[in-house]
Amino acid sequence: MRHVALVAPRFLTNTLRYVSAFLELPDARVSLISEDPEINLPPALRERIAGHYGVDSCLQASELVRACQAIHEGVGPIDRLCGVLEQLQLAMAQARDEVGIEGMSLSVARNFRDKDRMKEVLRGAGVPVARSALVTSPEQLHHFADRVGFPIVVKPPAGLGARATFRIGSPEQLQGLLALGLAPSPTAPAQAEEFVVGREFTCETVTIHGKPVWRSGTRYFPGPLEVLENPWMQYVVVLPREADDPTWREFDAINGAALEALGIGTALTHMEWFRRHDGSMLVNEVGARPPGVLIMPLMSVVHETDMIAAWAELMTFDRFEPRPRKWAAAAAFLRGQGRGDRVVAVHGWEQARELVGDALVEASLPAIGQPRAEGYEGEGHAIVRHATTEGAQEAVRQLITHVRVELG
Repeated sequence: MRHVALVAPRFLTNTLRYVSAFLELPDARVSLISEDPEINLPPALRERIAGHYGVDSCLQASELVRACQAIHEGVGPIDRLCGVLEQLQLAMAQARDEVGIEGMSLSVARNFRDKDRMKEVLRGAGVPVARSALVTSPEQLHHFADRVGFPIVVKPPAGLGARATFRIGSPEQLQGLLALGLAPSPTAPAQAEEFVVGREFTCETVTIHGKPVWRSGTRYFPGPLEVLENPWMQYVVVLPREADDPTWREFDAINGAALEALGIGTALTHMEWFRRHDGSMLVNEVGARPPGVLIMPLMSVVHETDMIAAWAELMTFDRFEPRPRKWAAAAAFLRGQGRGDRVVAVHGWEQARELVGDALVEASLPAIGQPRAEGYEGEGHAIVRHATTEGAQEAVRQLITHVRVELG
C-alpha cells in the first residue's frame, strides 16, 4: 500500500479530477493538503481520503513540511508527495528533502523553475538553447540587446508559460519597457533571451527513474507569445495521428539529453521547443509536471485512455502502460473579441457545429454575462478528433473561422 500526499490548493473542478484519479488507484491511500477546508470536498471523495491537512498557502515550503509531518504522525509515512501546478514544484521539493520523501529534490526542481539556471544546465550539457542571460540592471539588459540584436524576449526567471513575457523589437520599445517600471534589478532580475523565429512544438515525455519510456507531442498555431500579444487571436493546439512523425522523432535525442541534464526521475514532463527554418532545433522551456492548454485531454483522446489516471499511477507506483495512438486531435481556444469585460454573444456556433459533425469531442462555450477571462486560454474551448491529422486540422479550422465570442 502506497501513501500519497496530494497538494491540491483549491478544490476546483479540474483539481478534483486529479484527486479522484489518485483515489481510484488500487493499493493506494491518499491524503490531501489544501487551502480549502475538508468540508468543501464532495462527500463521495471526502469519505475516501486517508487524511487532510489545511494550510494557509500551498506555495510555502514550511507549511507543506508541517503538513507532511502532521500527516506522517496521524496517518502514516508518506511515500509520495505530488501536485500538478508549476508553482508548487519548488515548495514540494523542499518538503520532500526536509521530511525524507522519495521524489524530485530541491536542487533538481530548481533546474526546472529557474529559467536562467535551466538554460545554463542545458547549455553546459551541449543541448541547443537560445542565447540568454539573467540581467539585474537596465545596463545589463541594454548590453544583452546590443550583443544579440533585436528582437529579444524579456520574462521572469521563474515564469509560468508565456505570462509576463515581452517581445522587444527596438531600442525604443526597450526604453518603453523600462519606463513602465519593469526595469530589472538585483531584487527583481529578468531573463533576457534572443527571439527565436521558427515553428513551436511540445514534447511530453514519461520517464521512470530517469529513463524515457513514452513520448507524445503537439504543435502550437500560433506560438504562446504571439497569442499573448494579440488578445483577440483564436489559437489551436494540434496532436497528430502519426506517432512516428519525423518532426517529433528527430527531436527525441535532444529531448532525452535535456531531461538527463536536468536530472529528471519519474515524471511526466512538458517541453516546449522550436524548429528553425534551417531545420535546427532547440529547447525553449521544460516543466516537470503535466502539461496545460488541454494537452492532457488531447493525449487521452488520441490514445483512448485517461492520462490523468495514468499520471496518478506513474507518480504513485512508477508504472506506465503505453497505449497506441489511434486518432489525431486538436483543441481550439475561443477568446473573446471586443473591449468589454463580459461575454455578450457567441456567434456562429451552430454553423460550426454542423460543419465539424462527429469530429467534435468536447465543447465548453462561454455563458452570456460571463466575465472576461484573465488567462490566455480564453472564455471557451472545443476539442475535435479525426482519423487523420489533416481531418483534425480542418475541423478545428472550421471552429476558429466561424465561432466568435463577443465581449461588451
